[in-house]
Amino acid sequence: MPESKTTVIEPATEGVLGEVSCAGAAEIDEAVARAGKAFPAWRALTPAARAEHLRALVATLESHHEELALLEARNAGKPIGDARGEIGMVIDTFRYYSAAPERLLGETIPVAGGEAFTVREPLGVVGLIVPWNFPLTIASWKLAPALAAGNTAILKPAELTPLSAVRFAALATEAGLPDGVFQVVTGSGRVVGARLVEHPDVAKIAFTGSTEVGSAIAATAARTIKRVTLELGGKSANVIFADADLERAAAAAPGAVFGNAGQDCCARSRILVEHAVYDRFMALLEEHTKAIKVGDPLDPHNEMGPLISGAQREHVASFLEEDDAHVAFRGSAPDGPGFWFAPTVLAPMSRAARAVREEIFGPIVAVLPFKDEAEAVELANDTIYGLSGSIWTRDGARALRVARAIDTGVLSINSNTSVRVTTPFGGFKQSGYGRELGAHALDAYTEVKSIYYSTS
Repeated sequence: MPESKTTVIEPATEGVLGEVSCAGAAEIDEAVARAGKAFPAWRALTPAARAEHLRALVATLESHHEELALLEARNAGKPIGDARGEIGMVIDTFRYYSAAPERLLGETIPVAGGEAFTVREPLGVVGLIVPWNFPLTIASWKLAPALAAGNTAILKPAELTPLSAVRFAALATEAGLPDGVFQVVTGSGRVVGARLVEHPDVAKIAFTGSTEVGSAIAATAARTIKRVTLELGGKSANVIFADADLERAAAAAPGAVFGNAGQDCCARSRILVEHAVYDRFMALLEEHTKAIKVGDPLDPHNEMGPLISGAQREHVASFLEEDDAHVAFRGSAPDGPGFWFAPTVLAPMSRAARAVREEIFGPIVAVLPFKDEAEAVELANDTIYGLSGSIWTRDGARALRVARAIDTGVLSINSNTSVRVTTPFGGFKQSGYGRELGAHALDAYTEVKSIYYSTS
């Protein structure tokens, strides 16, 4: 029987970029068996030896930085400058966790009749399921701490963007990572993802994607009491107070939602603006939105590429077909081949509008006014999600009050950045649970073992 293949499309051209194999349940079982066989030796390595493997991987990635960035730009449709930055973060993530094996520390606890201490043990075989919007970046957030903690890992990339993961696996082998410690298995979520989640020998699933799929994963994983971390959807608020530096806030706002063509769970897709400065802010926002350069991802002057697929473009366009979707202004986008969509600002908008309630995952932002601090917090929290957000104000006390009051996992004050290698990332409410990045990520890939040593 011939091997099943899937075609990979380049979103900027709609042309064929490559093809990859589609694994079935049997191939997943074989991968899990290889990972299970490799686990005891990888776990038994000294922390220094495991760290050395990760440092070798960092060196290999550095020598292939531009190659991986170009592959990511073409497969995911992201501007080449953004792709270079993302591969830089992949390298930084592995560099950060290359120091972790020697810093997985326990604690001693005073008890009667002896000594008690804790150690951190790896879980075993872990399944990593990643989305198409930041393919290799999000994979590194999961893979680096998993390997550092002594686990073996199987990565399932998204069907639309598997190419950088496949190349990464080859580079990992080139860097000397032992056989079976890390594997990539391509194919559909319904087959590959589902089998990883239900497999009794997979100890943990780390998933980034939609809230709907995350809910299904959690339900299936519960049957085997499988450890799960979920990074899911978002509908983050960008809160602009009247005393903010409006020019700076308006200049930053488009990038906060139109970056990666809006295909970002951290996108600040709701802008909340204090009444007193609403008109002034909207004028500035229009100027900066219309200045965004949309086009060929390989042109370093462009700031936004296409959407990932025709289906995604249709989904995003459906938000403009609603009766309550009032288009205030739009930027521009190319004609011709490619899944292009112009940056779009909706205003004035009701909090009940679909574009205000649902995650769009495209370059559309809704603007709502508010009258005071209390209403700003109430509007920001009026969502099932709680992943990210921003607060713009010159009042330091207000900034801290509002930051504590908004129910979200990651907040920036006078900034629109959400992610740093050294700090925890994750959501509240239906944006998921568990944390990635920083030292906190290691907790998700280890179990704490308590040992009592009697001295009587």
